[in-house]
Amino acid sequence: MRIRKDEGLLPRVLDIGRAAGTAIVTAAIALTLGHAAQAAGDPPPIEFKTQYGSMTFPTQFPDGTTLNINQWSHFVPRYDEWFAEYAQQWGEAHNVDVTVNFINIAELPGTLSASISASEGPTLFEMNAAPAAFIEGLQGLDDVNQAAADAFGAEVETCEKLSYLPAKDIWYGFCHGWVPDPADFRVSLWTDVGLPNGPTTYAELLSGGQKIFEDTGIPVAVGMSPEIDSEFYARALIWSHGGSVQDKDGNVVFNSPEVVEAVKFQKELFDAAMTPEVFAWNAASNNQTFIAGQASYIQNSISFYRSAQDASPDVATDTGFIPGLKGPRGDVKNPAHVWFIYVMPSYVTDETEKQVAKKFMLDLETNYPSASYYSKFYNFPAYPSVTPQLLGDDSWLDDDPWGAQPPDKLSLLKTATDWTAWPGYPGYAHPAIGEVYQSNLLSSMMADVARGVKTPEQAVSDTAGEIEAIFKKWRDRGYIGDGS
Repeated sequence: MRIRKDEGLLPRVLDIGRAAGTAIVTAAIALTLGHAAQAAGDPPPIEFKTQYGSMTFPTQFPDGTTLNINQWSHFVPRYDEWFAEYAQQWGEAHNVDVTVNFINIAELPGTLSASISASEGPTLFEMNAAPAAFIEGLQGLDDVNQAAADAFGAEVETCEKLSYLPAKDIWYGFCHGWVPDPADFRVSLWTDVGLPNGPTTYAELLSGGQKIFEDTGIPVAVGMSPEIDSEFYARALIWSHGGSVQDKDGNVVFNSPEVVEAVKFQKELFDAAMTPEVFAWNAASNNQTFIAGQASYIQNSISFYRSAQDASPDVATDTGFIPGLKGPRGDVKNPAHVWFIYVMPSYVTDETEKQVAKKFMLDLETNYPSASYYSKFYNFPAYPSVTPQLLGDDSWLDDDPWGAQPPDKLSLLKTATDWTAWPGYPGYAHPAIGEVYQSNLLSSMMADVARGVKTPEQAVSDTAGEIEAIFKKWRDRGYIGDGS
């Protein structure tokens, strides 16, 4: 197995025994991570089960069994170190040769597409957003999702909407986790303009951001380029103004006064409080700008904050988080930042290989306290019941063992499901939604208006036409439904 070892990241396996249908990995906790666990303690010992709902599995598989996984390189490096060791130990416990290939997040769609076209490649791909556009090359995972529901209870809506397709009544992916995407601000800068708790509305982002920019030259740093953060900022802005790409039934509703209003706001914000660098940003740019002390506000997950704790402690201490900003009618919706969605291509036909992959996915959800912990709470579980240490009372988020100051700085994330949406909100992320997202239509639209290339009305109308064409293609193929 290709692995970057960091001894002590995972309890070493001492004994594997069977009791009540479960294989338990008993462990000695020997963390050497330079911190002390606090409120909720350490993650519980790793546990490998043999039954999830009606699905049963052996404790070991036949000699020569393999599992090959492609997944994206995590934005919190500690997680990949943990995962590599976890996968190796899972393989040793189950007599499976496990290979994990960590690849750049931007390479995921192309790599999956190439493997499907060649009818060969890894057993599992972990995708960061709705992989519905690849559904014709994927096999259903209905049994895994049913087993997870039986074992773990309710799944959060943002994960369900990105792994189930009502038009075909199929679970095409298994989502094991997701990432909240709060708004992030520099406390000192916003205190100087009378908003010590940060902006709470888009109107305050404009007025306060403009004052900060005029006084200090430090801009609001939200992207308008073809990359993930720009796309999700555009969606948050549109949703919070009452607009959306589609309604709950899959009808395109993009060309609306609410979307035009959101685009007009972004043009005003750019003219008052932003700089042209945002047109050429990549997914790391707003993180780097904030950590360098050159941003008053960004919208991003906490990975940048974890980096700042090491690279720029003063900026980390000066960082505040809020759920998102209210639009003109009080709507607050931010997207999840990314998801962790395993898919199994149709070329995987060996029954043992499929069973191995399904057990690996379900065991990972069982052990999500460790997954969340070693991601430094970047990863949230698809099934909240599995991580009371993260989401319960007196939790890790209330007393951060990774050194947040104050210790409850991240506690607002416990409410994330209340203000989180997803591509396709308020409907499902079917293939047309996936193609709209992958095509970067919304960020390009915002950039055209900010640069003065198009009027807001023209840009929204043109983009709506592109969206309609994409929807028609997939509706004609039966992947959206009748729109009613």
